[in-house]
Amino acid sequence: MRNFLTNLWSANTVTVTVLSIFLALVIGAVLIIVSDPDVMASFGYFTARPADALQGSWDLVSNAYADLFKGAIVDPAAVSAAIDGTGTWQQVFAPISETLTYAAPLIFTGLSVALAFRGGLFNIGGQGQAIMGTICAAVAGFTFQLPVVLNLIVALLAGLLGGALWGFIPGILKARTGAHEVIVTIMLNYTAALFLTWLILQDGVQDPNRSDAISKTVPPSGQLPALGGELRVHLGVLLGVLVTAGVAWLLNRSAFGFELRAVGANPAAAKTAGISVGKTYTLLMAVAGALAGLGGATQVLGTAHALTPAVAGNIGFDGLLVALLGRNKPWGTLMAAFLFGALRAGGNRMQSFTGISLELVTVLQALIVIFIAAPALVKAIFHLRAARSARLGTSMAKGW
Repeated sequence: MRNFLTNLWSANTVTVTVLSIFLALVIGAVLIIVSDPDVMASFGYFTARPADALQGSWDLVSNAYADLFKGAIVDPAAVSAAIDGTGTWQQVFAPISETLTYAAPLIFTGLSVALAFRGGLFNIGGQGQAIMGTICAAVAGFTFQLPVVLNLIVALLAGLLGGALWGFIPGILKARTGAHEVIVTIMLNYTAALFLTWLILQDGVQDPNRSDAISKTVPPSGQLPALGGELRVHLGVLLGVLVTAGVAWLLNRSAFGFELRAVGANPAAAKTAGISVGKTYTLLMAVAGALAGLGGATQVLGTAHALTPAVAGNIGFDGLLVALLGRNKPWGTLMAAFLFGALRAGGNRMQSFTGISLELVTVLQALIVIFIAAPALVKAIFHLRAARSARLGTSMAKGW
């Protein structure tokens, strides 16, 4: 027990991650208080009646974070209603359904960034690769009109290939010309977004019954089936777990995984050992792009069902944060995607019930990543002991 407690309060990965989330919630609470005019007014006479300011602050923050939990995990009132027959069990599972729905595409884009990181590349093009995945998956879904199951498989493969192609371009340029992947992928992000905006308005793609920028709808045969009846959670979540297991095997058990880890650790030494660095870079970016493309395909086939200029949202950029929070490890990335999905789902309820802006959730995400990326700061604040295995942040600098 003594050894356990000693290791618990050390700068290891788990402790720093938990304390980073705690610090983000504390700072978020301060921002909630500062943004409320009524509570701030009570601080004007704090010396006369401190209880008003303290009680108002506590009520505001506790209600906000309670709604965050109820919108992301479960609402106890819904459980009570389901037990006594006045509610349904679908209402009980609705919050966790929303969390998993938001997390599904982030699993793939997070794995895309994490895999590239492990190979020494900074794949900031997950957004463009995800957009190409949405385009290819949606167009294949409503064009081929294949039978059930087959149409879905073809649409998913099309999304995977679209993302792989968009990842292959910076990979081959990096291998052949030494072009920096950050610059190339940033430009490809803009290219993919503009291509999507143009494509939606073309004949054969745009919905003939609409005058605005929206494509035809993917038929039910090409949509990811729901896992809970009327709930939004779909098969993409289970697919994300399976892909996470596949990426973990690829990294730790395959010859290609060994090569990309060797190249990521020291390209010169890997080249001396006989590993083709250029080939590894090319394949790595293609695989990373394929993962991001699957994220885009999951987005359009699971929830959107049609192309719009904002169909991919920010899932590619959020994947960067998910990968950093997950320490660029497959299972850590999966857990980070669930956390970000919970923040998004809970943030919607928090905005609806307490009037707190949804942008606060983005602030919380950013704060968590800031503290994760600065473990020395967390260690200094909480006076953590040094941990021999706590090599925090070393892999985050790869590719710069």
